[in-house]
Amino acid sequence: MPRFAANLSMLWPEVDFLDRFERAEAAGFAGVEYLFPYAYEADVLADRLARHSLVQVLHNMPPGDWEKGERGIACLPGREGEFQDGVGRALDYARALGTSALNCLAGLTPPGVPAERVHATLVANLKFAAAELKKAGITFVVEPINSRDMPGFHLNRSAQTLAVLDEVGPHDIFLQYDIYHMQVMEGDLTPTLRKHMDRIRHIQIADTPGRHEPGTGEINYPFLFEAIDAAGYAGWIGCEYRPRGDTDAGLAWHAPYRGRGVG
Repeated sequence: MPRFAANLSMLWPEVDFLDRFERAEAAGFAGVEYLFPYAYEADVLADRLARHSLVQVLHNMPPGDWEKGERGIACLPGREGEFQDGVGRALDYARALGTSALNCLAGLTPPGVPAERVHATLVANLKFAAAELKKAGITFVVEPINSRDMPGFHLNRSAQTLAVLDEVGPHDIFLQYDIYHMQVMEGDLTPTLRKHMDRIRHIQIADTPGRHEPGTGEINYPFLFEAIDAAGYAGWIGCEYRPRGDTDAGLAWHAPYRGRGVG
């Protein structure tokens, strides 16, 4: 059965971030994820996790200056030292929180920079991060993001991302497959999941259009969840969607999975 993790960056926006841990527990989730932990001291977040018996499933590596529009720095030449420092910071939080996996945001393709230099920078940075995460025993994932919501993001298709991971070489580095993003970019969800399941270590969900909860759009999520199970996926599924209204009222889709030890 699927194991669902509540994305606290997006669910329960009606309450303060630190109060969302309690909401996640009350809603029957066993795991949580969120974009970034860095605005809080690690011990504050660790206390919330322990208090509400939650597993920290995933967070992202530092993205650069998010407020100024940066969406990751892994593909940005000249920022290698900052990237390496960010890997170290992400690992410090991951160890303190017991985080299962770290996601690397590739970033926006820098204008005016030769494509081969951007590509070489990304591959070199991913090799560095993969080696560090392997030593720490933490799963390393990389995510393609759709070009409609995030124009210019360097990785936006599953095959493209897997080709980069192939070039990184024999490291423990995997695909984060966001069903919403990939429905926007390429569709063909079930065959892609089946084909590449051995290379996927984290899945995220939202419906299209609107990026709202499952059941509000065009994706047949009950069918997909069965297909994911049948393909042998044993990881977490992150609920990275924007509630269409009240978060708890929109959790009817989750009811069949509550109370079965699956989060």
